[in-house]
Amino acid sequence: MPRKAVEQELSRERILEVARHLFVTKGYRSISMRSIGQHLGYSHGSLYYHFKDKAELFYALVQEDFKRLGRLFERIINHTSSEGIAKLELVMLEFIAFGLNHPHHYEIMFMTRDEELLAYARSEQSRCLEMFSSIVRQSLGVKALSDQDRQNIPRSMFLSMHGFISYYIQDQVSFEEVKPAASSHVRFLCRKAMEDAIQTA
Repeated sequence: MPRKAVEQELSRERILEVARHLFVTKGYRSISMRSIGQHLGYSHGSLYYHFKDKAELFYALVQEDFKRLGRLFERIINHTSSEGIAKLELVMLEFIAFGLNHPHHYEIMFMTRDEELLAYARSEQSRCLEMFSSIVRQSLGVKALSDQDRQNIPRSMFLSMHGFISYYIQDQVSFEEVKPAASSHVRFLCRKAMEDAIQTA
């Protein structure tokens, strides 16, 4: 089959969608390119038009999902009228919503335990944390923070969001089901962060 015809029939996005589900539900090591192809209804050879091997496919997943989250952050920062803490609360709520409404994405991005796979995710995780940290520092509006607090406050907030998502993701609940709890959690974190920032400034 000509390469062009295969690409038209079997899109890169469809491969990523099926592979993400299989990696999360069955485990990365138990899934082969052949089994991904079988779930798609194609020979595994068709996948090699898009990815040279399973590792490249996994890394493409990681990159795709972090880009999606990054675009979400940018949309809020650039296209909402909220400012300061209100904008930060919105960013945090959207992050929690992303995690709970896209659990397979989130597990690939932040809950992978396989050491080999962590190597693919770590750099993207670091970039995501730095983007969030920048939003936090800008939203708090306190310029006199020590270098340590400039790192610690955003990291603590990020880990608290991750803990919230990790707790509820086990129950397969949607964001809407826990939105009141999420809103309360985010308000508490932002209030505490502002208090800490003011005290240390």
